Amino acid sequence: MKKPAVYIDGQEGTTGLRIRQMLAGREDVEVLLIPPEHRRDRHARAEFLNRADLCVLCLPDDAATEALALLENPQTKVIDTSTAHRVHPEWVYGLPEISPAHKEQIRRAQRVANCGCYPVAFILAVRPLISQGLLQSSAPLTINAVSGYSGGGRKMIAEYEGEGDHKPFCLYGLDGDHKHLPEIWKFSGCEKQPLFVPSVDHSFCGMIVSTPVPTEFFVTSFVSREAVYDVWREYYADCPFVKVVAPQDAVLRDDKFLDLTRLSHTNFVELSVWGDLKQGLVLVGRLDNLGKGASGNAVQCLNLMLGCDETAGLG
Repeated sequence: MKKPAVYIDGQEGTTGLRIRQMLAGREDVEVLLIPPEHRRDRHARAEFLNRADLCVLCLPDDAATEALALLENPQTKVIDTSTAHRVHPEWVYGLPEISPAHKEQIRRAQRVANCGCYPVAFILAVRPLISQGLLQSSAPLTINAVSGYSGGGRKMIAEYEGEGDHKPFCLYGLDGDHKHLPEIWKFSGCEKQPLFVPSVDHSFCGMIVSTPVPTEFFVTSFVSREAVYDVWREYYADCPFVKVVAPQDAVLRDDKFLDLTRLSHTNFVELSVWGDLKQGLVLVGRLDNLGKGASGNAVQCLNLMLGCDETAGLG
């Protein structure tokens, strides 16, 4: 039986390289590698795009759109890791854990827009609480998030790893127009667009996304950490890459610190809930911005679309 052929357009970029590493030891797929000297050759790229059973676009938005124009084979499936198609009505949003029905849509899809890194944790933390009637969909929510610098691509990696001054922790996107906001709003179930405050840490990868929710925005003022945990646990019972932390479990370093890099180089996302009933609860998602937030999630979608084991090549 012929192995499905996979082509990564943008195989030398941060996301593309990680996908290549995840697929390198696989015997159930064939990875098509374009010679380095032809990576910018439109004719050569078009040949690889149209030979593939599935292509993964690891390109900036405009370049991803240009690559699609080179694709003429109607049988070739596409995963786009850029932001260009994440809220496009003709594309399936690539976050399998949204629901069993949504995972099935990904299995059958020809076009999948891979989710962004920050949205993974927020959507998976908030959506079940709204859909199960625990959290008001009208709640005005704030997202405080920090990512490793690899999320900024090659330019930021070079800045943080180059010689010179040590780059400090910093906020960015302070104009309130972050590229992930449209998908966050569309797929979280929130009626109002959340206020999003992203930041960068001097760690290569890793991500923590926290959302404080005052007590008055829960449907009942008696909501506890245990109630949130119970909803998450049931909702994600069949999701192999979602780790739900019970309130009594210790995931803090020295009983104080929730480290950014705990899930680096994995495809897991960890959900935990903190705080108390007096002021409110804090919903926290932790993941690898290059794993479940980018390359790992793309491989998970690839597995579903090609009929492979969902967890193949991931951990």
